[in-house]
Amino acid sequence: MPRIGTRKLYYLLREQLEELGVGRDRLFYILNVNHLCIYPKRSYHVTTNSHHRFRKHKNLIENMSVAQPEQVWVSDITYIGDRNNHTYLCLVTDAYSKKIVGYDLSDSLNASGAVRALKMALKQKKNKEGLIHHSDRGLQYCCDDYQKVLKKHKIRCSMTESYDPYANAVAERVNGILKDEFMLERYQVNMQTMKKLIRDSIEIYNSLRPHYSCFMLTPDQMHKQKDIKIRTYKRENRYKNNLATA
Repeated sequence: MPRIGTRKLYYLLREQLEELGVGRDRLFYILNVNHLCIYPKRSYHVTTNSHHRFRKHKNLIENMSVAQPEQVWVSDITYIGDRNNHTYLCLVTDAYSKKIVGYDLSDSLNASGAVRALKMALKQKKNKEGLIHHSDRGLQYCCDDYQKVLKKHKIRCSMTESYDPYANAVAERVNGILKDEFMLERYQVNMQTMKKLIRDSIEIYNSLRPHYSCFMLTPDQMHKQKDIKIRTYKRENRYKNNLATA
């Protein structure tokens, strides 16, 4: 986790730091004066094509309180690489635990990558009823192939109804964590090697990285219980029920 934030770093190293007499504020100071503070990198690539003939579904989670695993899954596609070596990462994330339950890396925006990520997630699914799948209104999620898989497994489909990035905040946040904290875009490697990097990064993310919204539990730990109420945040004039920051 080469770019993990200072608060999470302090949480992971707290016992060792306390032995040295270093508190959280002191750790911030030490990192700052040594130019080790992490500042998020902002980049934007369009991966959503909502101008298509397929049905766009209503937003079913706008005012919903997510209270347990496998209640809501969120899906999104993010761009990794540069003009000479670009790939697209499809992710399916549990909105409660922030666990990545399905993923696929490909060199195109075809719907097949999103379908493969969904099928991977379904292999791990334990709860058989009541699941909602939330995404943007992109072609990959509206197309017949994707919708057939959802219908086959009796999963209700929910979609954003605006272009506000907070409308799918959990998915966007998880995208950013993988790209920014794990520095995936710095590796100029072939597809086979990048797939291994993605696999290892997701395994570390799920099993080792604490989440503030999960009270510093890892996604794996959070996914195994349903008693903890996740931290949620609301933003004025934004998505009415921003599920959580990571």
